Amino acid sequence: MTTRVLVTGAHGQVGRDLLDHLRGTLPPGGDPAFEPDATPVGSGEFEVVGLTRAELDVTDPASVSRALAMARPDVVVNLAAYTAVDRAEDDVAACYAVNETGPALLSAACAQTGAHLVTVSTDYVFDGTKGTAYVEGDTPNPLGVYGASKWAGERRCAPRDTIVRTSWVMGVRGRSVVHVMAERARRREPVRFVDDQRGTVTSASDLARVLVTMARECPGGLWHVANTGDATWYDVAAHVGSLLGAGEGFATPIATSELDPPPRARRPARSDLDTTRFATRWRALPPWREAVARLLSDRVAP
Repeated sequence: MTTRVLVTGAHGQVGRDLLDHLRGTLPPGGDPAFEPDATPVGSGEFEVVGLTRAELDVTDPASVSRALAMARPDVVVNLAAYTAVDRAEDDVAACYAVNETGPALLSAACAQTGAHLVTVSTDYVFDGTKGTAYVEGDTPNPLGVYGASKWAGERRCAPRDTIVRTSWVMGVRGRSVVHVMAERARRREPVRFVDDQRGTVTSASDLARVLVTMARECPGGLWHVANTGDATWYDVAAHVGSLLGAGEGFATPIATSELDPPPRARRPARSDLDTTRFATRWRALPPWREAVARLLSDRVAP
């Protein structure tokens, strides 16, 4: 039986990787051995409708209703998101429209049509003061507009919906901080990155493969998903430099207070996600250092 999947935000880095996985193709940066549900994607298992922001405005009720009526999906994977963390501090209405209103409209439309909603949230719902990795039952306390808007979006979802919290997403396609690190490493230009913000790296391809599992099994509820192991941004930069032979002096650790100009939005000092619940039911994601190595080896022009 074929499952029809509607993907919003399909042109983003996770969206493009998800479309590949659903069609049975390994995206760049992907791990062919990572199948959390131990089942390869079968030929014709999924029928995919990928819609970009221009094709589906998740903040518009009429656009959402029209899209679901035309696509008739069994599952909706919502990857539409406002992710400009600093700009969100001055663009509050637009941020909330995408990150809160979007999931709310999609959840209501899915309930009406019988589709299952899978939507993606963020570690930035937490304030970073816990001192250890966050589990699904921890109470959010966002520090900025972006995190607050994503937390609001979570609360607008129904219990039957599936919410995947993730963090520090980086893929081969699109643009992420790891691309900047790689460009500087290849030019042997030193970089300075903070070592007082700790989190969990997530490969876009590995996350997309998890979303295939969610589309198959529609588990509902809240799940933390990230590659195994925690890191600081300095750790990631040093690893990139090592992989690309940039030398030991490539990356220098600094404090967030040393950033110039200072970031507009506050970031949690420690927001790494505990992924035990996901790993217990399915399988842990590969270590983050392996994921970054795959990203660099497969990197193509965006």
